[in-house]
Amino acid sequence: MAGAVSKGADDKGASRHARGPGGGVGSGAGRPSAAWALPGALFFACFAIVPMLLVGYLAFTDWDGIGSPQWTGTDNWSRLWHDPDMRQAVWLSLLLTVLTWLVQTPIALLLGVWAAGRQRNRAVLSAIFFLPLLASSVALALVWKQLLDPNFGLIAEIGPALGFADGDLLGDPQGALGAILFVTAWQFIPLHTLIYQGGARAIPRSLYDAAAIDGAGTVRQFFSITLPQLRNTVVTSSVIMVVGALTFFDTVLILTKGGPGTDTSIVPFLMYKNGFQAFDLGYASAVAALLVVVATTVSLLLVRLTGFSAMRSTREGM
Repeated sequence: MAGAVSKGADDKGASRHARGPGGGVGSGAGRPSAAWALPGALFFACFAIVPMLLVGYLAFTDWDGIGSPQWTGTDNWSRLWHDPDMRQAVWLSLLLTVLTWLVQTPIALLLGVWAAGRQRNRAVLSAIFFLPLLASSVALALVWKQLLDPNFGLIAEIGPALGFADGDLLGDPQGALGAILFVTAWQFIPLHTLIYQGGARAIPRSLYDAAAIDGAGTVRQFFSITLPQLRNTVVTSSVIMVVGALTFFDTVLILTKGGPGTDTSIVPFLMYKNGFQAFDLGYASAVAALLVVVATTVSLLLVRLTGFSAMRSTREGM
């Protein structure tokens, strides 16, 4: 009898040890050493922190990329403030960012929710749809550059139906901006669809079963269950989308080169133009520093204003 009591006490002690002081299974296990994070921290420091610090320094200098940088104080920033090309580039970047969100978010959300279902041939269709994710932005832009060629491309055939009699879509300010918006949406909607697909699959099926018992149809379930449950996912996708729209330029470089004129010259392209065409790397660094500050501020505001930082779970009552 005494042996049985002793054995039971030992089992309880072992159980408490396995659960740990917090009561959770495995919570007593030791955390990995900080050394595991050292390679990632060094990589981030070398390829992110150090370049940003160098750009911050060069933003206060005059440098052509060959000689030694000459300290000029706030001259680049004063020029940045009064530069009409910069004001136009900021306006175009903001416009493109807003249009990107308005176009990509609804499409990616609906496709992601659809892809999370159990429709027939869903996996095959999803795999085909996600193919643009496998190619680089440069390769895709080159393909679309050929398709939009007014002489030999597909646009020469369908241009008149779109309101461009000569098929020169990229030679028209609105047409060029629309082409950039379409190509970037075609490339990046699959990425955000994957994000929404993962979020939709995490929604408990019991919520839909309960709604169906109450008589809610598909549309009512989407607006009453799916959208509220995907609130965190929408914020995550929006941050990635907005920061990406503010910072990409390779599609603009290949498709329009900032044209016609300067009608598609967004902020990243203006940075490239000043740095690698005019060799005014000091001013280009000021543009880059401003872009980093704006993109970081916008992403933090999105997280703050949407309450994302305070969210823990969207599974109410679960």
